[in-house]
Amino acid sequence: MNVGVVGATGLVGGEMLRVLEERAFPVRELRVYASPRSEGRKLPFAGREVACEVLRDGCFDGLDLVVVDVDDPLAAEWAPKAAAAGAKVVDNSAAFRMDDDVPLVVAEVNPDDLRTLPKGIASCPNCTTMVLVTALAPLQRAAGIDRMVVSTYQSVSGAGQPGMHELDGQWAKYDGQSERLRRAAALGDVVEPGDVWPKPIAGNVIPLAGSPKEGGYTSEEWKLLRETRKILHDDTMRITATCVRVPVYVGHAMTANLQFRRAVSRREVVELLRDAPGVTVVDDGDGFPTPLDSAGIDPVLVGRVREDPSQPGAIDLWVTGDNLRKGAALNAVQMAEVLAKT
Repeated sequence: MNVGVVGATGLVGGEMLRVLEERAFPVRELRVYASPRSEGRKLPFAGREVACEVLRDGCFDGLDLVVVDVDDPLAAEWAPKAAAAGAKVVDNSAAFRMDDDVPLVVAEVNPDDLRTLPKGIASCPNCTTMVLVTALAPLQRAAGIDRMVVSTYQSVSGAGQPGMHELDGQWAKYDGQSERLRRAAALGDVVEPGDVWPKPIAGNVIPLAGSPKEGGYTSEEWKLLRETRKILHDDTMRITATCVRVPVYVGHAMTANLQFRRAVSRREVVELLRDAPGVTVVDDGDGFPTPLDSAGIDPVLVGRVREDPSQPGAIDLWVTGDNLRKGAALNAVQMAEVLAKT
């Protein structure tokens, strides 16, 4: 296939090129697109280099597949142009996720939704939703999830390169200040907020991932709620979430308390998860997965599965996954693999 990657110089774009190469996706021609400041920059791919192009009229002519990973306004403008040029489009932005004519897909969960593309576009969910739903899907099919309470612990790479640079800069300011920090009641006298978050992220936890929206919930929290329902084809599922940013570079994690439409046991849940595609259970004895364990690997990791003593038949669990890889790049390539066969 002739393939285009829009946003190729970003964190996810770079991971996308690596995943395409690792999985030996059938690329005949590759075109990569970036901002004007990166025009001509050469990116490595499959033993050669590909020069970055800029988006312009006609730039998608002759392509069979275009993967888009740019901000929502750019995606809203250029994804339809790629589809109009005859390409199948996989979009990583939020621009089309809740469009009824655009399937929202996690490759291991609902690949059949890719059979029809009314607008020529398929969407990837938010990286947090992606990690969580991969683990939820087998449980939803087996017992039906009635209500879910989620708390997320999202890494700074979810805010792209600026988020990682901000954390780097703040850690650097803390360097050599350990004694002072131990004595301080607060850290604000050592480092000030940056441009990405309203308070320091290094050595801190910010309980406001995303921008404030209706009802006091954030954009990340509403995405998690709405996207989960769409992917699992269940608008009746009751969901509430608190999305938190933590000083971790890569890997989103979350706790989920699940109430089902029928009682389930810990043993049944573990067995379902062990058989689920894209999931690895790390729940033996004292074992548990962390974001560091998930970094750079494909599966979503699940642990700390336990029965809720306050609600018979309910389950608590812990989920973590690489937000750049499975949370974005890998799923987009897996979707492309499905589309290549249709």
